[in-house]
Amino acid sequence: MIAMSKVDLINRLEENVLAGQEITQQEARELGELDGSELHQLFAAASRIRDLRAGKKVDLCSIINAKSGLCSENCKFCAQSAHHQTEVDVYDLLDEELILERALQMEAQGAKRYSLVTSGRGISAGDLVEVLGIYRRLARETNLKLCASLGIISEDTARRLREAGVTMYHHNLETSESYFPQICTTHSYQDRIKTIKACQAADLEVCSGGIIALGETMDQRLEMAFSLRSLKVQSVPINILSPIVGTALENQRILPPLEILKTIAIYRFILPEAKLRFAGGRENALRDLQAMGYLAGINATLVGSYLTTSGRTVAEDIQMILDMGLQV
Repeated sequence: MIAMSKVDLINRLEENVLAGQEITQQEARELGELDGSELHQLFAAASRIRDLRAGKKVDLCSIINAKSGLCSENCKFCAQSAHHQTEVDVYDLLDEELILERALQMEAQGAKRYSLVTSGRGISAGDLVEVLGIYRRLARETNLKLCASLGIISEDTARRLREAGVTMYHHNLETSESYFPQICTTHSYQDRIKTIKACQAADLEVCSGGIIALGETMDQRLEMAFSLRSLKVQSVPINILSPIVGTALENQRILPPLEILKTIAIYRFILPEAKLRFAGGRENALRDLQAMGYLAGINATLVGSYLTTSGRTVAEDIQMILDMGLQV
């Protein structure tokens, strides 16, 4: 039998969030201790919070790996890091026509957003000029909302992207501040915060989340969520590590699906109005339980292929969303 105190906790916090109150870190930790049949109560509450605070529409976005490999940074999870020996493709900035063709394909399949993603600490001056031209063309020839993920950038670069038609910049925190030094040492957590604030100063929306299952604790996962809340980030991609051979985390333990879903649900309590976005790794980590992510509070998803791994078809994702009683 579910302990009434646990049910009361979930109900009380749900009522508080629906009334516009913010939960505390201690309350989030208490939710993190739930298990077994208590989790179904948690998921149901997170789903109601999503419906009432964020709505039932699911935001679909897509990306293109516009420049791949040879990144100078040593992020332990990344197949594109020059510090790792992986079989990832290595190439310079893709041809403009190919990028446009892919954008039109994704738009036709139902994606609403489209982002160029480039490897590296930041984008070079030469590549930036090309990328700005590509974005201007995408703005002219598609109806997609344009996003960018070009690494660490300045406020001036953010403003130039905004002028070229970009409306959202993606720059993950990756993990909590306390765990970040275990994941990357070639740049700091504050470097990532600085880029987020530079983009906000340039009037760009920010998409920022991270990867779970890097070896962090539940408390550290929640720490990242509270950092995102303090930064007022409203689009939060939740990636789940798919250990890649050749990276420093190739032998990292994969989290149980219910632990992942519990994390998503608590994020919904912490970030009730955000777009919690399914991103990379969900197919391998959740397997047949992917649809339960929507029961746990997901309301956005990255569709198509990811940076270095394949995803489901867009049609499959749209059908799953509709089957869950949500809208695209």
